[in-house]
Amino acid sequence: MDVQGIRGILGRNIKYFRLQQGLSQVTLAEKADISVTFLSNIERGKMFPKVETLSRLTESLGVEVFELFKGDLVPTDSKELVNQLSEDIINKINLAVLDVFKQYLG
Repeated sequence: MDVQGIRGILGRNIKYFRLQQGLSQVTLAEKADISVTFLSNIERGKMFPKVETLSRLTESLGVEVFELFKGDLVPTDSKELVNQLSEDIINKINLAVLDVFKQYLG
């Protein structure tokens, strides 16, 4: 397997465990002491975390490191569901932020 394939599996599995626990990217990023942008890039297979960051992510998710590299945990028929859940969470966050801005900006 090539490096891109490993990054993809890692990213999908982090996202899988995050969503399974009902965590937003913001919450997990805060727990792991990384930026939301970096977490997003990891989940999309664009970047690979250092060992220290990987350790903080596994601790924050309550999983062992090897679990993040176990093939593809997300069954093919569930990938669309995970994507939809991600989009729904993002939409809800965007609406909440918009409401806050409306309250403060009139």
